[in-house]
Amino acid sequence: MTDRNALIQPDQGQSAIALHLVDKGGFDDWLKTLNAGQRSALAAQKFEGGGYEVAIVPDGDGWFAVGGVPDTASLSSWCLAKLAETLPGGTYRLAREEALGGEGAGVARALHGWLTAQYRFDRYRKEPKPNEPRVLLTKAVKAIEPALAEAGAVMTVRDLVNTPAEDMGPAALEAEARALAKAHHASVHVHAGDVLERDYPMIHAVGRAASRHHAPRLIELEWGDPAHPRVAVIGKGVCFDSGGLDIKPSSGMALMKKDMGGAAHALALAGLVMGQGLKVRLHLLVPAVENAISGNAMRPGDVLRTRQGLSVEVTNTDAEGRLVLGDALTRASELKPDLVIDFATLTGAARVALGPDLPAMFARADTTAEALLRKGLERDDPCWRLPLHDGYREWLKSDVADLQNSPSGGFAGASVAALFLDRFVGEGIDWAHFDTFAWRPAAKPGRPKGGDALGLRAAWGLLLERFGA
Repeated sequence: MTDRNALIQPDQGQSAIALHLVDKGGFDDWLKTLNAGQRSALAAQKFEGGGYEVAIVPDGDGWFAVGGVPDTASLSSWCLAKLAETLPGGTYRLAREEALGGEGAGVARALHGWLTAQYRFDRYRKEPKPNEPRVLLTKAVKAIEPALAEAGAVMTVRDLVNTPAEDMGPAALEAEARALAKAHHASVHVHAGDVLERDYPMIHAVGRAASRHHAPRLIELEWGDPAHPRVAVIGKGVCFDSGGLDIKPSSGMALMKKDMGGAAHALALAGLVMGQGLKVRLHLLVPAVENAISGNAMRPGDVLRTRQGLSVEVTNTDAEGRLVLGDALTRASELKPDLVIDFATLTGAARVALGPDLPAMFARADTTAEALLRKGLERDDPCWRLPLHDGYREWLKSDVADLQNSPSGGFAGASVAALFLDRFVGEGIDWAHFDTFAWRPAAKPGRPKGGDALGLRAAWGLLLERFGA
C-alpha cells in the first residue's frame, strides 16, 4: 500500500487537478457555469449530482473532476472518498476548500475519507496493476497531522482484523504491543504460564486448550506521566473463537479471525494517545487467547476462580470474551483509573439489535455516554447507547457459584454481557464498554469490506476533549 503520509500534502501552488463537489439541489445552477461540451460530457456519464457519483469533465487541454454529495452544506468524512477510490492517480485540490470549514473539523473529516478510501489489505495478494496514489493538496496544514494519525489508527484496526488467526495469534498481538511500546518509549509486561494461571485464572482457563504457539497471556503496556490522570484501555483479544466445547457451526466460525477486533481497537487507540501526546497515564491491557478445543479445554459446568475473588460458573464456553475481560477489568480497576474504556466483539445480540454499522455502547456515567454519542456523530463514527439495566442483574445468578457467564433465555444479551463485565469494574470508576462488530460486510465509500474500526473515533474524540495535549 502507498505510504498514507504522502497522500495529503500542503498546498503551495503546485500543479493539480481541480475537484468540485455538488449536490442535487445545486446541480442545475452549477451546470449553468459550464460550456455545452462540458454539459454533454456530464450527460454522457449520467452524472446528476447524486451522492457518490463521479465524473471527469474536459477543460481546455486538461480536465477536472466532480463528485456528488448528499448535501454540500453538511459534508461528511466520506465526501471525497468515492473520488479517492475511482479517480486516476495524480495530484488534486478542491476548487472550494473553504466550503469544508477552513482549518476546522470539516477539513479533517474530508481528509480522513480521502485517506481511508485508498486503504488496501495486500499482505497475501499483490495487485497485478496497483493503483497509483491520489494526492490531495490542502491549505489547512494544521489538519494534516491529526487526519493522518486518525486514519492510520483506523487502518491499523483493519490490518490486524483482516489478518488470519494463524498469523495474528496471542504472540502476534504481543509483538504488536511491543512494537508500539518501542515506538513511544512505553513499558510492557506480559503475564503467561503459571503466573497467568495463578493471577488471571479466567484468562488462563479460556486459552489453555490452545497449542503452545498460541498460548494465552495478558499483555500490559504503560505510558505517560504518573502524575497525569490514569486512563485504562482494554481490548478483547480472542484471536480465534471455535466456541470451545460449545462449538460453533462452520458458518459461525467463518469470521472468527475478527474476534480479536477489540484488541485491535485498543492497540490503535493507545497508539493515538501516545502519538498525540495526551496528558494521561495510559494503561493498555489485552487479554490474548485462542478459544480452542482439546483434552484440557474449559468445560460447560466448570466453576472458575477469578482475579477479583468471585466464582463464575461456565454455562457456555462460547461466552468466553466476558471471562477474559473480567480479569483484565479487575487488574485495571486495582490502579484506580479515572476512566476505563473497553472494546470487544462480545455478543451477537448487539448485532441483532443494531446491525453491523452501530457499535453498542454502555456507560456508567450519563456524561460519558453523552460525550461518546456526540463525538461519534462529529466524527461520522456513530454508536448507540444500550442500558445497564439493574433489573437484569439477577439473571447472572448461579446455583453453584457467585455468577454464571451466560444465562439461558437469550433476552437482552448485550446488556446482560455488559452487566457481567460491570461486576469486575471497581466501584465508582467511570467505565464505558463498546460491543463492536469490527467488520464491514459490504463496502461503502472509504470503508472497504473487511475489518474496520467502529467506535474508535468516538472514543478518541472523548479522550481528546478530556485530556487533549
